[in-house]
Amino acid sequence: MSNDLKKTPLYDRFIESGAKIVEFGGWAMPVQFSSIKEEHNAVREVMGIFDVSHMGEVLIEGKEASEFIQYVLSNDTDQLSDNKAQYTALCNEKGGVIDDLITYKLDDNKFLLVVNAANTDKDYEWIKSHSDKFDVNVENVSDQYGQLAVQGPKARDYVASLVDVDVSEMKPFEFKKDVEIFGKNVILSQSGYTGEDGFEIYCDSKDVVDIWDGLLENADLKPAGLGARDTLRLEAGLPLHGQELSEDITPYEGGIAFAAKPLIEADFIGKDVLKDQKENGAKLRSVGLEMIEKGIPRTGYDVLDLEGNKIGQVTSGTQSPATGKGIALAMIDRDEFEMGKEVIVQVRKRQVKAKIVKKNQISK
Repeated sequence: MSNDLKKTPLYDRFIESGAKIVEFGGWAMPVQFSSIKEEHNAVREVMGIFDVSHMGEVLIEGKEASEFIQYVLSNDTDQLSDNKAQYTALCNEKGGVIDDLITYKLDDNKFLLVVNAANTDKDYEWIKSHSDKFDVNVENVSDQYGQLAVQGPKARDYVASLVDVDVSEMKPFEFKKDVEIFGKNVILSQSGYTGEDGFEIYCDSKDVVDIWDGLLENADLKPAGLGARDTLRLEAGLPLHGQELSEDITPYEGGIAFAAKPLIEADFIGKDVLKDQKENGAKLRSVGLEMIEKGIPRTGYDVLDLEGNKIGQVTSGTQSPATGKGIALAMIDRDEFEMGKEVIVQVRKRQVKAKIVKKNQISK
């Protein structure tokens, strides 16, 4: 493994715990601490904790910050408030997704964009390159932030017992600023990437280790790595940039149409293409697949109709820890979509039957 990889403040904790470290988006990150299945089940049944401090943060502030973030983001940013974050996309002129991200409104003229780790530098340069016509300052503040995710059915009660605010009624993408946990000031967001209840904790990078150690005083909380994070998000039907989303895949093709609002009055990059796709449909569609016959679908495997004609490709696939079945997300021709339809996945030299299912039910 290259010595040039970036490391989060928790890297030494990973080494001490014997975690298996892999390269991910230029970072040295734990893929597993015990086993992927054990960590996956801990999150589904009790709770687990992930270090996501590798994620990037871009700060945008200034007199025209509101107008600027609307120009570079695909969602309706007027819906943001000081306690409601928003999932959105950074699109190019073709409507392709440069990155999917979450926007936090920290103040009237101050916004924090949380972006994917591998895309941080690219996103920052893209955003910066479009800021000249606006009275704003754009800053890559990734080094200043740490981020932890506590996820699972027991996560809410556990976090509630540690913080100085009421989190019992917090709904998805609601957040609270200036929350205190273990004497540290954090942003607490009701969000995650697992399909489970839970919170993401944004803190000063120098406080990550103390908060991690404090949280793990509870023996019910299990550290989890990138392996479980991927199987969890895939069971929940959540997209991963670089697989379900890319600069050549639009929000309508990638299954995040809810994050694009091309009918709003304000202009934004890629709006014309997205407006056309909303009104006339996109050529491709992201779908969930569940294997009917034994076989594990993998990224890049062809999807065929029952006559053997190629109709698409698997974008992510695995064996579901929940059911033991092969599950996948795939990109197929829009005209081939029909819920429950049987298709074929070319698993190496074998043709294995699968069926189209709802993406958030591929492990049911």
